Amino acid sequence: MVKNPRTVALAAALALVLSACGGKDQAQQGDMPPPEVGVVKLQPSDVPLQKDLVGRLAAFRSADVRARVAGVLQRRVYEEGSDVKAGQVLFRIDPAPLQAEVGQAQASLASAQANYANAKAAADRARRLAPDKFVSQSDLDNALAAERSAGASVKQAEAALANTRINLGYATVTAPISGRAGKQQVTEGALVGQGTATLLTTVDQIDQLFVNFSLSVTELEQVRRAQTGPNAGKVQVLLPDGTPYEHLGTLDFSGDIVDPATGAIALRARIPNPEKTLLPGTFVTLKATLGQQSNAYLVPQVGLQRDAKSAYVLVVGADGKVVRKDVTVDRQQGANWVVSSGLSPGDQVVVSGVQRAQPGQPAKATPVDATGQIPQAPAGKGEADKGQAQKKD
Repeated sequence: MVKNPRTVALAAALALVLSACGGKDQAQQGDMPPPEVGVVKLQPSDVPLQKDLVGRLAAFRSADVRARVAGVLQRRVYEEGSDVKAGQVLFRIDPAPLQAEVGQAQASLASAQANYANAKAAADRARRLAPDKFVSQSDLDNALAAERSAGASVKQAEAALANTRINLGYATVTAPISGRAGKQQVTEGALVGQGTATLLTTVDQIDQLFVNFSLSVTELEQVRRAQTGPNAGKVQVLLPDGTPYEHLGTLDFSGDIVDPATGAIALRARIPNPEKTLLPGTFVTLKATLGQQSNAYLVPQVGLQRDAKSAYVLVVGADGKVVRKDVTVDRQQGANWVVSSGLSPGDQVVVSGVQRAQPGQPAKATPVDATGQIPQAPAGKGEADKGQAQKKD
C-alpha cells in the first residue's frame, strides 16, 4: 500500500512537537524545588504531670452547734453569717429549770453530808468501845458499813451536783470552733433538746479550705510512675472567670479504696483562704501537678496525626526527606501532646504544611513556633538591616 507523502510528513511533524513538549515537562518536573514545611525541633525534658480536674470546696473544719439540754430557746446572740471565735456565746436557753435542778442537787448533797457525819460519829464511837468489849463485833461491823455507805452517798450527791451544773452551763450555747456562723435553724421560743440534740446552727472554718476531687485508676497509675518533682502535689484553683487563684494548694490526702460506682479514687488538697474569697460547696476547676515525667517530648497538637495503625508525626530527617514516626501519646497537656516514646532528640517535627509533606519525599524545613508561624526577627535588628540595605542602594 502506497502512503501519501503529505500524510507521512504531517505525522512526523506532530511526533516531533509531542516529543519536545514531553521533554520540556520532564525537565520542569525535575527542576521543581521541594515543598517548604514548617518544623519544630524537639528535645526531651522533664515534663510536669498536670491534670485538669473538677473539684468541690469544703470547709477545713465544720461544727454543728446543738442544744445539749432540754429547754426553751430564749434568744440568739450572734449575727448570722458573721465570724465568731471559739467560746463566743451564740444562743441562750432558759436556765430557770436547770438552776432549780442545781438547787435540788445541792440540798441532796447537804443531806448526804449530814448522814455521813452521823454515821462517822457512830463508827468512831464503836471503834473506841470495841477494844474494851463494850460493843459487839456485829455492832462494830454495822457502824463501819453505815459509815462507808454514807460516804458513798456523799460522792454520789457531789456527782449529781456537778452534772446539774454542767447542764446549767449548756444553757449558754457557745461556738466550739472559730469560723463563720451560719443561719439560725430554730427560732426563739422553740423547745429544743427534747429527746434529741436540736441543731441550732453550723460554724465553718474557712480561712483554709479542702478541695475534694478524684482520679481514675489509670490516671493514678500515671501518677505513681511519675517521679517526684519540686512542685509535686501542688494544686492551682481557677476562679469562675478563668483567672488563677493567687494561693497554691497542697495535696494532703489520697484514698486507697476505689469507688465501685465511679471506678475512681478520692483525693483532697488544702487551699489557703486568708481573704475568705472562696466559699465551701463551690465547684472549681483545678490544675493539679501530681509529679514529674522524665525524658518526655511536648509535641504541638497540629503536629500529631492519627490513623488506624497508631498516632504518628512527620519528621524531616538530616537528608532532607520526610519520615513517618509512630509515637506513644500519654496525654494532652495545654496546647501540646506529651509523647513518651517514638521520637529522638533533635527531631524536626512538621507542624505547618503537613499536607505537602509525603513520607520518603524531600522537603524544605523552615523553623516555626508551636503555632506554625515563622518567628519574627527583633524590631531593632530588622530596622538595622533595612538601614544597611538603603545605604547599599
